[in-house]
Amino acid sequence: MEAAQIKTPLGIAIITGDESGISSISVSDQDTISAIIPSVLQEAVEQLNEYFEGKRNDFSFKMNPKGTEFQQKVWKSLLEIPYGKTRTYLEQSKILGDVKAIRAVASANGKNPLWIVVPCHRVIGSDGSLTGYAGGLWRKKWLLEHENPTMQQSLF
Repeated sequence: MEAAQIKTPLGIAIITGDESGISSISVSDQDTISAIIPSVLQEAVEQLNEYFEGKRNDFSFKMNPKGTEFQQKVWKSLLEIPYGKTRTYLEQSKILGDVKAIRAVASANGKNPLWIVVPCHRVIGSDGSLTGYAGGLWRKKWLLEHENPTMQQSLF
């Protein structure tokens, strides 16, 4: 398993993976960055940088997140939320076929190992509130604003 730390506007992203794909991307407040990026992580690093530069809306590198069958199902549903859009936890539970599973769905979202790439930040409370984000609500707010910037209206 290889690892690299890169600087992002939200802190240091820690990327781990191997030939089978990227298994985790997390964010940290540490300040250590990698001098050399292992070749198996290069594509993920490039795509994350493009995302933060506003040049990428989705990710195509090989992913290999570890989780239960239910978690994998929840994470796959997150990938269906379009860039710049949000979905509520209730909507996500309905899509997965069980409205009563809302807490289990929220828990699986919280265990998402692929920060930003599997967009759990796009899931919000039924009242529109920013709830439940492992990276901190300020990061969730930043990501949603990054993906859907408010356009200045013309006065004339």
